[in-house]
Amino acid sequence: MRAFSFTEARFSEQLNNFPVLSFGFNYKILRELPMWGALAASLAVLSFQRQLSAFLLLSATALAFSQGILNFNALGFMAVVALAGIARHRWENQQKGGFNSEVLLVLAAVVLFLHLVPGFNNPKILDKVIAGPHSAPFSMYYNFDKALVPFILLLALPTLFRTSTTASRPYWNWLLLGISVPALLLIAVALGGLRIELHQPSWIWQFALANLFFVSLAEEALFRGYLQQRLSGWLGHLPALLITAVIFGLAHYAGGWLMVVFAGLAGVIYGIAWMWSGRLWVATLFHFGLNLIHLLFFTYPMYHA
Repeated sequence: MRAFSFTEARFSEQLNNFPVLSFGFNYKILRELPMWGALAASLAVLSFQRQLSAFLLLSATALAFSQGILNFNALGFMAVVALAGIARHRWENQQKGGFNSEVLLVLAAVVLFLHLVPGFNNPKILDKVIAGPHSAPFSMYYNFDKALVPFILLLALPTLFRTSTTASRPYWNWLLLGISVPALLLIAVALGGLRIELHQPSWIWQFALANLFFVSLAEEALFRGYLQQRLSGWLGHLPALLITAVIFGLAHYAGGWLMVVFAGLAGVIYGIAWMWSGRLWVATLFHFGLNLIHLLFFTYPMYHA
């Protein structure tokens, strides 16, 4: 039998041709980890170190283009969005120009969120993996397009990550809100959508990276950081909380009516976390925490007989 040659060129070739194994993890992603790490790091520092965040985003973009995850269509779209952001900053004090540029930026964020922009070749990281014997098959992508949503919405709304709060809350309010996270999952068990099932999947770190930065942060930026914040200014905090939660639930209609109800109630929890704290990252951590508890202690993503 011929021995493998582990020279750099040979290893690169083998890695490029490595299949998705039977247990579902795509080992080709190992070659792309520096790019995804740079993208996650750019999101992690976006709220307080914007120059460093921009440098990391540009680095991730260059790596993604070199690896075929982005093509010229994606780069062109990103360039147009950057110009819209410059226009938004320049016309911030002009009512018509500022409004038009904000609408353009929000539309760009929405189409990226919905994966409607060509040129983003998001890799599938997990392919029909099964967390446990009663869990439904689960696939997961690393979504570069969705990860851009917080950057764009920050251009549209400078207070995306931090805004004023309704009032200081006592610690027991936060304790009850924290308890509501596992309580909601237990309600889903009572309704038949989930079962208690302990997991320790080998792919938990890949899940955590994607779910924190490319799912939870992106969704909270759109629904709480932007939509609920804007609606709060127009309608008041409670109507904004409820309307945003309903829209968030309806955004999960593909999972069926039970998923719509579950996501809507989860949206209330995330919305309260944002409303009480005025911090996007607080809502994001509640969102990520619920998803992580769901994966570790319940059938994921749903019960499958």
